[in-house]
Amino acid sequence: MINQTLLQFFHWYYNDEEKLWKKAAKEAAHLKEIGITGVWLPPAYKSTEGDNSTGYDCYDLYDLGEFDQKGTVPTKYGTKDDYVNAIKVLQENEVAVLADVVFNHKAGGDELEEVHVKRVNPDNRLEYTSDEFTIKAWTKFTFPGRNGKYSTFIWDKSCFSGIDWAEDLQETAVFSIQNEYGEGFEEVPSQEMGNYDYLMFNDIEFRNEAVREELKRWGEWYFETCGMAGFRMDAVKHIDPAFLNEWIDHMRGHFDKDFFVIGENWELNDIENLRRYVDQTEGRMQLFDSMLHHNFYQAALQGSDYDLSKILENTLIESHPHLAITFVDNHDSQPLQSLEAYVDFWFRPLAYALILFREQGIPCLFYSDLYGAKYVDTTADGNPVDVELVYLDKLELMSTIRRDLAYGIQTDYLDHPNCIGWTRTGDEEHQDSGLAVVMSNGEAGNKNMEVGKGHAGKVFVDVVGGHESEITIDEEGRAEFYCNPGSVSVWIRKKD
Repeated sequence: MINQTLLQFFHWYYNDEEKLWKKAAKEAAHLKEIGITGVWLPPAYKSTEGDNSTGYDCYDLYDLGEFDQKGTVPTKYGTKDDYVNAIKVLQENEVAVLADVVFNHKAGGDELEEVHVKRVNPDNRLEYTSDEFTIKAWTKFTFPGRNGKYSTFIWDKSCFSGIDWAEDLQETAVFSIQNEYGEGFEEVPSQEMGNYDYLMFNDIEFRNEAVREELKRWGEWYFETCGMAGFRMDAVKHIDPAFLNEWIDHMRGHFDKDFFVIGENWELNDIENLRRYVDQTEGRMQLFDSMLHHNFYQAALQGSDYDLSKILENTLIESHPHLAITFVDNHDSQPLQSLEAYVDFWFRPLAYALILFREQGIPCLFYSDLYGAKYVDTTADGNPVDVELVYLDKLELMSTIRRDLAYGIQTDYLDHPNCIGWTRTGDEEHQDSGLAVVMSNGEAGNKNMEVGKGHAGKVFVDVVGGHESEITIDEEGRAEFYCNPGSVSVWIRKKD
């Protein structure tokens, strides 16, 4: 059994001349070659900005780039045929595909309806700031371009619990839709702003049984059409976990298939919120370890003032390693995004070593770290900014080392604020496996560590950090391992 390694195969500003679905198919064999076992693809369905949309402002879940809607047939990433083919080719190359599922909201309605609402304090969604009144809002979705193909379900005001735009008033606000399903917004895991059910656009009303059943039907259609291996669930902290539990159970039961599911519960302040979510979903899904990402970000900012011995504290990988998806950055944290917290370049190799070479967690690499990225966007004050994200030239090598060598018993030496390390003994199943990792956020570092007596007399070399020494393991399976200043060294057996 080889180690799993995921790749987020996009970034927010993907602007390559080659459409993403075609690139994914073309890259499939190479991804397998460098140890990638699964890719997370972005939302594949038609969104409000047509072929200019990243996909999270979703309009029609059944339109995978097949119908003339929102001014285009293909999405930003290509056509339905391209998407289905990309999944097929990737999975033929033993690279599982995770499809992005955006259930929290819809956008770009087709018709106006008169909707009874109350204004809500945007900073405290438990507080109404008006009596009930009527607005005209884009709450009816008829999908005229699709004309009932695959589903005849019409979304209307009964399918939503909130909206942010009153067309007749030309006003942006948080409006709570008054319906028969209960007073106010649904109970959701996040209590930020009192109740964080409402995030954006038309907030879906999961208390409506017809909505829940339609999303189950869509899930069946989606898998039958595309054959993905699992799902990445967007914005789960804004959705009643009872519905997500119901949907996952339905999909697994209906197809008798153990879909791999990851939930995006973005949390940077309180690890207990992530741990509570594990309880609420009873381990049905993996979770991105956003708290570990935040530790990486702080470590990169603080340099040698950061205590590396505590970098795994208050993280999901510390408490629930079997459910943790570890990552360095993603499309939400990349430069110029609203949750920007991009880990500085000097620390990125250290962060990747921490997610790739340890026993706990499943790492998810970021697209720009393999391929690079260049784009332009404007800051909040309207100033244009050019961004270049440089690819990490050692990342492919690090990914293959994980696949081939990062096995066996792990021994930690997380005992110094500026220099930490760990070893893996290797196992019999993977030839020459085993390694030692040392990193420093200050001066040059060294650790006396044990890699196991099975390596006694063997010569180890650093293949990542540029340390030129050769180290011979003593008869007890120990050696002194080194790293350069502000760097990480990964020591493996020297090839004969």
